[in-house]
Amino acid sequence: MLISPTLLIAAPACGGDSGQPNFYTSVDSVEERPSVSGSRGKRRRTPPEGRPPEGSRGRGREPGGLTRRGRVVAWSAGVCAVLLLAVAGVGAWVYHDLDGNIHAADLDGKLGGERPENLSPGSRNILVVGSDSRDGDNAKYGKGLTTMQSDTLMVLHVPASGEWATVVSFPRDSWVGIPACEKGDGGTSAPHHFKINEAFAIGGTGGDVSEAAACTIKTVEVNTGLRIDHFMSVDFQGFKGMVDALGGTEVCPEEAIHDEKAHLDLAAGCQTVEDEEALGYVRARYSIGDGSDTGRIGRQQEFMRALVEKAQAKLTSPTALYGFLESATGSLTTDAELAGIKPLYSLASQLKGIPGDRLTFLTVPNYPREADVATDKANVVWQYPQAADLFTALAEDEEVDKERLTADAKDPVYASAVRVQVLNGTGVTGRAAAVAEKLTEAGYAVVGTGNAPATDRTTVTHTASLSRQAASLASRLPGAKDEEEGEGEGESAGGVVTLVVGTDLDPDDIR
Repeated sequence: MLISPTLLIAAPACGGDSGQPNFYTSVDSVEERPSVSGSRGKRRRTPPEGRPPEGSRGRGREPGGLTRRGRVVAWSAGVCAVLLLAVAGVGAWVYHDLDGNIHAADLDGKLGGERPENLSPGSRNILVVGSDSRDGDNAKYGKGLTTMQSDTLMVLHVPASGEWATVVSFPRDSWVGIPACEKGDGGTSAPHHFKINEAFAIGGTGGDVSEAAACTIKTVEVNTGLRIDHFMSVDFQGFKGMVDALGGTEVCPEEAIHDEKAHLDLAAGCQTVEDEEALGYVRARYSIGDGSDTGRIGRQQEFMRALVEKAQAKLTSPTALYGFLESATGSLTTDAELAGIKPLYSLASQLKGIPGDRLTFLTVPNYPREADVATDKANVVWQYPQAADLFTALAEDEEVDKERLTADAKDPVYASAVRVQVLNGTGVTGRAAAVAEKLTEAGYAVVGTGNAPATDRTTVTHTASLSRQAASLASRLPGAKDEEEGEGEGESAGGVVTLVVGTDLDPDDIR
């Protein structure tokens, strides 16, 4: 794979049920920059100087060992490494011109006060999102969409030590809790459950990228417990502009492609594509192969690897280089601290020494929600306790054992397979019912509610034979104690896990 040893700083990806692509970029800063006020990515211009419940939904690996999403991220590592190395060698006036291209989203005061605690000072979590804004030149790529759109989300975790890094991908159809968000049009959304990518659309109702980013950050923080330090997105035009600046990219489809949704008519065989054809190629889905998003991701990866080769070959052409850099930076929106080329270059220096085997690409363990809700054939739910273990490790700045996580995720415990008796030990009327409602929404089979002696500690009690079911439940309840009892004792004897709700559990904190 063509990855510059200098940097992992971008993460492009395309996909989604609508057939629209997204281009993701991920960076972090090791130096402080002054905040820039304003909304909707205002430019900071300076004068010139990116069921089947049996696990059949896309968890395979590509040759070479990386996950499919990992290869997509790795592609962008090469592209932006080229970008930053190029910037280092251009004149001062070009540097300042490109630096002023980057948009800054003002997030001040938009995230609220109830945020996860930073458990590992010095580490960074950077939220990655692709923007499908249909404003301006992007309007042609969608009809009837009145808000900003996004697809797959990722978080890049950079540890305080700088000795390793982890990129976690969130499936676009992840069924999660969406917190109340300012919509950007003066309204506020109500808390509810839906696909995780809806958060960007809710916040972007008024076309304000800072509101879209804020709602997405809040959603990721609520569902993972991770404190997000930075945000970044790149839109359609940035992807197409980079391809065009390099004179197009060669693709070699084995069969002709005729895809109306992607506006693409392409003959079989090797050929160079640019502009709308390039965008159509990475968008095409239903007319090729089995029509799956998995197949499309594979084609995208091949395209991206070819683009890296072209970018490296064009470094000696000032015209192509400037066009490439201008497209990349002009379509980039970040939080205020990242809104400049210096912070990006600083990250390059921080990450260049990380060995390949310490750079880990993961997808949150998940399974089709159909396993818990038979009528839902469109979404996935995160697999517990594996998802909770992953988030906890990153929150505590611990390197994730990918092999162990993958092995543990091969045999998921469906929430619907966990039978739960909920007992109220808080003395607060209705608390058991409130917790039972939350668990039912999550797919658990609540068999009844009742009361228990007062306690300040939430406890999940079970027999040894129900240890996996109990672990799944306990991992959804922050701070819950997992307690094993003897066979034949209590409710556990009937295949039921007992949850005693203590005063330490807020129903709203249930994952």
